[in-house]
This record gives sequence, structure tokens and C-alpha cells, in this order.
Amino acid sequence: MNILILGSGGREHSLAWAVLQNPKCDRLIVAPGNAGIAQIADCAGLDVNNPGLICDFAVENSIDFVIVGPEAPLAAGVVDRLRNAGILAFGPTQAAAQLEASKTFTKEICDAANAPTAAWARFTHAAAAKDYIRANGAPIVVKADGLAAGKGVVVAMDEATALAAIDDMFDGAYGAAGAEVVIEEFMGGEEASFFVLCDGETVLPIGTAQDHKRAYDGDEGPNTGGMGAYSPAPVLTDEIAQTALDQIIKPTMAEMARRGTPYTGVLYAGLMIEDGQPRLVEYNARFGDPECQVLMMRLGGQALDLLLACAEGRLAERQVNWAEDHAITLVMATKGYPGSYQKGSVIKGLDAVPETSSQIVFHAGTTVQDGQITATGGRVLNITARGATLLEARDQAYAMARQINWQDGFYRKDIGWRAL
Repeated sequence: MNILILGSGGREHSLAWAVLQNPKCDRLIVAPGNAGIAQIADCAGLDVNNPGLICDFAVENSIDFVIVGPEAPLAAGVVDRLRNAGILAFGPTQAAAQLEASKTFTKEICDAANAPTAAWARFTHAAAAKDYIRANGAPIVVKADGLAAGKGVVVAMDEATALAAIDDMFDGAYGAAGAEVVIEEFMGGEEASFFVLCDGETVLPIGTAQDHKRAYDGDEGPNTGGMGAYSPAPVLTDEIAQTALDQIIKPTMAEMARRGTPYTGVLYAGLMIEDGQPRLVEYNARFGDPECQVLMMRLGGQALDLLLACAEGRLAERQVNWAEDHAITLVMATKGYPGSYQKGSVIKGLDAVPETSSQIVFHAGTTVQDGQITATGGRVLNITARGATLLEARDQAYAMARQINWQDGFYRKDIGWRAL
């Protein structure tokens, strides 16, 4: 079959890598892709947030199946347009994607489903939001209501930081995403990611992971889109995962169906776990990045069969076949990220890094200029390894990272520290 993947990051590179392990894939196109993806698949320079353009391209290229990677095309209604044209697509509809596109929508769904989450309030004006912060004190969490590329969340440990976050959001730091703000209770505990597939009726767990959001070692520095991840996440025991399914995820899916917007695709539940009890931090309507990289490394070719079954409403007949393995990914980012940074620096040494079924570098923000791999984004490379133990996988990944010569890059030296 002919498959189209939408996106250009490390998540999409790992999806492409996994899809190509499956003999069902005859031709793979990724739009727009990156320098690493271009080494294994055809790339097409399309605006993935234009549903009509994507649909026309799929028809013209006899695409049988479209996998949507990032959240923005989902919020733009790409899946709706494809399905209306009779093209099989993996991902939620525009209405269902509000679980990620609107923090307020998700909180209202949780309230209706009685799903455990943080206490919250919504604001459209800075003055009222600041009054709420002063009344409740810190620590407290300030979130832009809309999509902000994973950066519209400020965990404020003091009141001054929270008030400054309100000014930033209402002054346009996150564009339209910050026109409304949700303020939440600070939840203590350990955070982990739980991934399930949903076909509107059946919910199938497909893995756990733990992300590292802070920029620097020891979980210091500003929040980022993610500086590394590992899978599985020991904190998400089978018992806690079942509690999250029964109390949070399945009630959410039932409420979505009751409202006439059944959810199909992958659902990423960010959970805060304290004293063995999970509470929802947020939902994402797509695979996390960099969590997807470690999940795909462990799933391999069966990932395509699972995504197809999800899109076709056949999840009840599928199961996930896990090996007793562990995977880890390190994000190499441009110095200055998540703040301002320079683009265009040359990355050397990638040819010396091994590429096997258990070791690979997934590209994120890269392109080719004058025959050289150059950095075009904040998060640039994902050094990913799999091993019998997390320690083995970690040692492999850091050995790979040391072979890359990129003076303008940096990475955390402690990915996986909670588990190890």
C-alpha cells in the first residue's frame, strides 16, 4: 500500500522507520520531512495544515493510508477532509482533536466524566487571572488554552513567576493560543506518559514512557518540548495503568462518544502519579515527541498493523506484542533552545554513528545545505537505542551521542535518571 505521513520531526522519522519495517508498505511519502527522513522515504514539500492541499495530493498519488503526526493538521481538520474523500486516515477528527487543542474543552470533559485531574479555572482577562493567582498562591500552573507547540505551560513555583506568565500569554507570547488562559492547581508526584489507541469503541494500551521536559540536567531550566524519553516507565505499574484506564481514559472516551464526537487515533495521557494514584495532567491527540521515538523503536513493524486496525475500527482483534526490552532517546538541541537560537550550523560525525535495529539517530530539525547536514530547529536530533535493560540502552545512546561533532548543540546527561 501507498502511505503518506504528515510531519517533519523526530516523531515522524520514527514513524516512517517503523512503517518501513512492515511488508505492507510499498511506497512511503513524508510531507514535508527532513534530511534524515529523505534518506529512507520520498519527501514532499506540502503545507500539512492545508486540508484541501493534502487531500488533493493523496488522491493524485494514489495514497491508501495517511498517518498524521503533529497536532496542528488535526486541529485544522485534515482527517475530516481525507475521510470525506474516502481516504483512510489515522488521527482524530477536528472536533475530537479539541482534547489537545483546547485546555478548557479537556477540563470540561474531565468534569463531565468525573476523571481525576487538577482543580482549574479559565480566564479571558489578565486582571481576573492575576487576582485568582494572588488568592490561591504558588506553586500554581498557568497554561495557554490553545496549541503552543508544547511550550504554553508555566509551572510557577512562586507568585511572581505566575503573574509574569499571565502577562506573557495575554501580551501574545504564544499567539492566539494565549488569548484564553487556564490556571490549575499544582500537582505533586511523578509524571509519566500513557499511550492508547482508540477506534471510537475499543481502547488498546500500546505503551508507557517518561519524558524529560526541563532543558538541563537535574530537571533544571525552562520547560521544553522534551529533551529525552525512555520506555517503559517503571512508575506506571500495571495496577496504576489499569486505574488510569478505568478512571480517566475510558470515561473520557465514553463522554466523547456521548457528545457525538467519538475519538479515533492515538491518545496520549500525561499523568501525575502520587501515592499510587494517577491524575490527568493533559491529553495529546497524537504521539508525544520524543516519546514516539522510544515506542516505535520497541514496536517496530507491528506499529503499522496497529495504526491500520485503529483507523479501520478493528482494534478489538489486535494485541500488542512486546519484547522484554527498554528504549531511550536523547534529544540534541541547538544551544539557546528553548529560547532564541541560531540556525544553519553544520553537524558532523553522523556517518560514524551505527544504524541498526537497536541503534538509530532520528532527525528532527535538519536539512541538507551544500551537501552537509545542518540544523534548522531547536530540537535537532534524537539519538535512540534499545537494550535488554534501560542501563544498557542508555549506555549505547550516550556512546552514539559522543560520536557526533556539533559544537552548537547540547543534550542532557541524565536521561532516565528517575528509573535508574
